[in-house]
Amino acid sequence: MQIRVTDLSEPEVVALLELHHGEMEAFSPPGTCHVLDLSGLKEPGIEVFAAWNGEQLLSIGALKQHDGFGEIKSMRAHPEARGKGAGRAMLTHLISRARELGFSEIKLETGSGPVFEAAVGLYKSFGFQPCEPFAGYQPGEFNKLYSLEIA
Repeated sequence: MQIRVTDLSEPEVVALLELHHGEMEAFSPPGTCHVLDLSGLKEPGIEVFAAWNGEQLLSIGALKQHDGFGEIKSMRAHPEARGKGAGRAMLTHLISRARELGFSEIKLETGSGPVFEAAVGLYKSFGFQPCEPFAGYQPGEFNKLYSLEIA
């Protein structure tokens, strides 16, 4: 598996991001979905990574830089790569990249319910804990906020 920065021009990456965006919109109550579209992922301060096995896309993930911490965005395993460690590898990479950038903490916002259970389980397995509001997000019945000290 090779994880590298993507400029979002690969059709496989675009298709997986579109699938992710569509599912997040479909399974989130109105006003609770904070998924970034392609233009949002191209904003300054966001790095998007893709994990590949040869020509096969395994997973994607982004790191958004804030003052004092990094934020995980758009993390998603390809449907054909689920359960094969692609999400775990991407999360490990994003945490390492946040450390390289000098962050001592990494945070994320996610949803709740069956569609989100695997991701939440992965985050908790790394030690992510519920946290206070950040970057304009508010926790609620659906939206969950997590952080991990990485220093």
